[in-house]
Amino acid sequence: MVEAQKAHRAANLQLRVADAITSFAGSMKFIYLHVLLFALWMVVFEKSPWPTLTLVVSLEAIFLSTFVMIGQNRQASFQQEKADHDFNEQELELKTNTELTRAIHLLTSELHDRLVT
Repeated sequence: MVEAQKAHRAANLQLRVADAITSFAGSMKFIYLHVLLFALWMVVFEKSPWPTLTLVVSLEAIFLSTFVMIGQNRQASFQQEKADHDFNEQELELKTNTELTRAIHLLTSELHDRLVT
């Protein structure tokens, strides 16, 4: 099941891009890069960086929150598929155990009848 999910994600370009961005945005490289870029921007390139910097940071927050939601939706979907799979497996196991218990009971009853009579 996990392999099928990975194969589905690998086959879809949009999902691969979202995974790559989410993976990078959740790393320390992302933090270091931003610290460096914002420090350079504020100290070296602009005398009054605040209006533009505020706009850039706000837009970036909008996009990153969207990628977080994509990741959460993907995780929820995967968890639901896993829960459905686990439920089906447990139902099958319960059915098998019930059949085995009935068969054992039947065999025990037959054995008892043969030995007692």
